[in-house]
Amino acid sequence: MERWLYAAIGYSWAFAATPLWPDRVTMDIDGLRTLCSAWPGVSESVKWEDDLVFSVADKMFVVTALRGPHKGRMSFKVDADRFLELTDQPGMIPAPYMARAFWVSIVEPERFSDAQTRVFVRRSYELVRSGLSKKLQARLVESQT
Repeated sequence: MERWLYAAIGYSWAFAATPLWPDRVTMDIDGLRTLCSAWPGVSESVKWEDDLVFSVADKMFVVTALRGPHKGRMSFKVDADRFLELTDQPGMIPAPYMARAFWVSIVEPERFSDAQTRVFVRRSYELVRSGLSKKLQARLVESQT
């Protein structure tokens, strides 16, 4: 199975025909928890018995499986115009039950570096947060200061 490097350029991704290095660091649950907890309004909960969910103002922006056959799989919201591009990449599929809302699922986490995953999760947070009312968004900013 050949791996490819996706170079982050803003929010667009460019293909580079460079095989990935074997010792790449992928994000684990502790890394995800550390990343998300730093952002305003983020809460963490376990839903459906097996999934760790991070939400902003009770709106989910990333879900990861804690156990079972999908342990380590991570799902998150993406821009509507990037959905098809991302789901065409190896290691990513439309998220079950959530694809209609433009969610994708990383099914092969070893294909994506920690840095790439951080970009995806941050963008998901921004998309969900931008869908909140202006009043609620302002409260999130105030609570951070």
